[in-house]
This record gives sequence, C-alpha cells and structure tokens, in this order.
Amino acid sequence: MTVPDPDQPTRRFDQGDYYPQPRGQSSNRPTIDAAKLWAGGIAAAIVAALVAMVGILLIRGVLNINILAPESAGTYGSASTTMYVLLAAGAAIVATALLHLLVLSVPDPRSFFNWIVLLATLAAAIVPWTVFAETEAKIATSILNLVIGLSVLSIINTVGNAASQDF
Repeated sequence: MTVPDPDQPTRRFDQGDYYPQPRGQSSNRPTIDAAKLWAGGIAAAIVAALVAMVGILLIRGVLNINILAPESAGTYGSASTTMYVLLAAGAAIVATALLHLLVLSVPDPRSFFNWIVLLATLAAAIVPWTVFAETEAKIATSILNLVIGLSVLSIINTVGNAASQDF
C-alpha cells in the first residue's frame, strides 16, 4: 500500500490505497438503528391488525354492512376476516422492510417511502371496486383499507424518524 504525499499537486492512487475516516467525523453512509426500527415495525403490525379488526367489527356489527363474509357468518365474519387482519399486519412488516432498504440505498428515503406507501394504499382502496359486491360494502372496505394504509404510513414514518438520522 502506498501513502500519497499531500504536498504533491497530482497524485496517483492505486485501488489498494486506503484512507481511514478521520476521528470525530461521521461517514457518509446512512445509519439506522435496526433493532429500534424492527421493534417499531412489529408494534406497527399489531396496530394495523387491531385497526383492521376494530374496523371489521364496526362495519359488520354496528353498521350491519356485510364485508368479507355473508351475513350468516356473524359479527366477526369467517376465516377471510382472520386473513384480512393478518394481511394488515403483513403490510406493516413489508413497510418496515421497505423503509430499511430505502434508508440504506437511496437519497431522500422519506420521499420514496411516502410515495410508495401512499400509492399502495390507494391501490388497496380501489381494489374493492373491482369485485362484485354491494356498493355500501365497497365503500366500507375502501375506507377501511385507506385507514389501515394511512395508519401504517404514519406509524412507520414516526419509527423511521426515531431509528435513523437519515430519514
């Protein structure tokens, strides 16, 4: 390994040259507290699942709108209700992984994260309109999907702020 002379105006650097980071200065690499990020992501998944559950109970039990299952399935619904709740939790985990990836790889990860999650949330709100169901069920499901997506966006943004200075 060669050590360059700082007084020379033109220096030739070999690939093997290594310049350690001066003490007291931070590197340009993004930093993230992965433990804090993933703990927050798991908590966000629990919140998303509960938002889905409360929303379904409200829509089916209080408003008497049949979503995800026929009326005969009762207030909770059926196995599709359980799947819906698990998918809401899974969306929060995917959002956490997306945020982790973006912080480590792109400039301005907040903008990319917000756009991706907002567009995915809008897509989830549009999906009920592509299937055969009563209009009130489509409206209720769209609103519930929107509330779940916005809660995930809000919580993961807050977690990202706490876990990284680069977000």
